[in-house]
Amino acid sequence: MGKRPMPDIATLHTAPAELSKLPSPGLIRRVIRQRQERSALFEADLFADPAWDMLLDLAAAHAEGQRVSVTSLCIASGVPTTTALRWIAQLTAKGLVEKVQDAIDRRRAFVRLTDRSIAAIARYFRNVEPAPAL
Repeated sequence: MGKRPMPDIATLHTAPAELSKLPSPGLIRRVIRQRQERSALFEADLFADPAWDMLLDLAAAHAEGQRVSVTSLCIASGVPTTTALRWIAQLTAKGLVEKVQDAIDRRRAFVRLTDRSIAAIARYFRNVEPAPAL
């Protein structure tokens, strides 16, 4: 079986709504827990992937209809706050997340996935989902 070509992330935002449907929050949270378990059993820096951990956390929150503060996302990344803030800046610059100021408390900001990243994450989960048993 050949490899699937990598889609251009810039084209994912035009995907139909059914293609942008994220899996259940439970599945996403299970993947997050599996990643945390792996880090508990091996040296955490062997598998450091803070950007993916952030995207997974944001995907689960999106699927649950929850908001994620910058502080919470830094904790979810599993890296020091300064490193997490650099990753958030990179993800923002690449158009994968956006920051939204809290309308009530202007000192606080929330981070959310863009339509492009929702489409990409939805496609990722569809592509790695095991085929149903016959």
